[in-house]
Amino acid sequence: MSNVSIPRPEHPNPQWERKSWVNLNGPWQFEIDHGASGEHRGLIGADSLSGEIILPFCPESSLSGIGYKDFMRSVWYKKVLRFTEDDLCGKRVIFHIGAADFETRVWVNGKLAGLPHVGGYSSFEYDITALLSIGDNIVTINCYDDTSSPRQPCGKQSKIYPSHGCAYTRTTGIWQTVWYETVPESYVKYARIIPDAENVSVSINAELCGVGDLSAEVFFEGKKVGEASKKNLSVTGQLEISLSEKHLWELGNGRLYDLVIRFGKDEVKSYFGLRSIEMRGDRFLLNGRSVFQRLILDQGYYHDGITTAPSEEALIRDIECSLAAGFNGARLHQKVFEPRFLYNADRLGYMVWGEYGNWGVDYSNIAHLSTFLPDWLSAVKRDFNHPAIIGWCPFNETWDFAGRQQDPNLLRIIYEQTKILDPTRPCIDTSGNYHVVTDIYDIHDYEQNPEIFKKNYDRLYLEGVLHDRHGARQHWKGEPVFMSEYGGIGFKLETNDNNTGRLTSWSYGDAAKSYEEFYARYRGLTNALLDNPKMFGFCYTQLTDVEQEQNGLFDFENRTPKFDMAIISEINKKKAAIED
Repeated sequence: MSNVSIPRPEHPNPQWERKSWVNLNGPWQFEIDHGASGEHRGLIGADSLSGEIILPFCPESSLSGIGYKDFMRSVWYKKVLRFTEDDLCGKRVIFHIGAADFETRVWVNGKLAGLPHVGGYSSFEYDITALLSIGDNIVTINCYDDTSSPRQPCGKQSKIYPSHGCAYTRTTGIWQTVWYETVPESYVKYARIIPDAENVSVSINAELCGVGDLSAEVFFEGKKVGEASKKNLSVTGQLEISLSEKHLWELGNGRLYDLVIRFGKDEVKSYFGLRSIEMRGDRFLLNGRSVFQRLILDQGYYHDGITTAPSEEALIRDIECSLAAGFNGARLHQKVFEPRFLYNADRLGYMVWGEYGNWGVDYSNIAHLSTFLPDWLSAVKRDFNHPAIIGWCPFNETWDFAGRQQDPNLLRIIYEQTKILDPTRPCIDTSGNYHVVTDIYDIHDYEQNPEIFKKNYDRLYLEGVLHDRHGARQHWKGEPVFMSEYGGIGFKLETNDNNTGRLTSWSYGDAAKSYEEFYARYRGLTNALLDNPKMFGFCYTQLTDVEQEQNGLFDFENRTPKFDMAIISEINKKKAAIED
């Protein structure tokens, strides 16, 4: 198959790229296993499965070639990979899956590649070298996915057959790029890249397999600006590199440094951004300056790919839509976004919050740490190096589950483990409600009357009182405040002219009935936050319509604007009271 015909042909992770990789997207054998009995029916050793699917798209999507929308407890994939003697001599083969929902097992030539991967959002891989032979090799993958299970985080996936409210079409099985790469016997498994803007330097903490010399070179726009090396390392290695030129990562301009890491015969291409972030008092500081976070809620859904973007251009388009509307970042909501999206956010100087699809898991039961925590921490580790990520948020709105309140220890443990893994960024324990321990006290409020909205939150700076609809269950202790969901304004035209009108299926409050009413409400709500000297940011709901949820600024299918973006941008870009 030519590279042109492969869906999503680009390298899935620009922060960790080797030349020796093979994209496995495209047609795979496929079979739905409603009874989850495939292993007992011999599907592991079968020569073929009953159907075909186009990866990396989930079977619910039209782009997969299947478009089956009902529940699927189990799905199977199979493909033949061919290796020559040159492919395998003195090399290791690492098999990667970008993301698969929910519990995934991989066999090579009928033998398990390793322990099952549990979790629907993070990337994972297996070293399959010992299972391969010269010639044809059969890779078989099974994904078990019970969306109704309380142990399974599923984000915005509907737990009943139809989409409804703010619950959408499900994603079963593989939904991100599948690929493999060959590496030498000694290679770099992972590197944590820590820029130091103040001292114009960067630290590289590498996890190593084997023994060799470790080195790194840094370039800016093709010019070498730093290098370092150490000899005869194993297991781990640390390099400190002083940079001869200072180019800060800023809003609207990523100014990325290119990085090449070598260990023995292994070579990896990466990059980083030189920037600092800090919460100081009530303010969010980027490179020492107070910056107001003008964020949009981005749920990352596509009408033809569901949770998988049809192309990299679609990922870029979403960022461009947000920037055109005057936003400078996004909450990446109820899913872990793919590294390719984060790369473009890095490149364009676009702030994002790294989040997780926590809805669906029973957070009243601390036993569910076993399915939540490993996948979440794996995502944090994978995405640590992205300069665009300016904070973490593992949970969103932890409402009572089956009448039971959340276990505060579960949220506390996940917050603490996140901070241990990444002490460089703020962490919100659960966005909106109900906070247990958090660096930022964010709130959600879909009040549609701008006068009431402003009056409620002016009390924050006039009286030192935070209006909190959930004050009986959570308590503000003076943390920085962030309005991380507001607006969600529905829109319904009642005209007989060329405007055909959009019937709102679901949105917050009463829909605006004219453009004038919409703009006035948007301006009033947004100004109440921009003018508040105790608010460091907002997040408007939302970027696009999603299926029946019709409160986006852009439509769902084509990302065309529903409103005059010049007006929206002018409102959003007004100088905030808290900004420098």
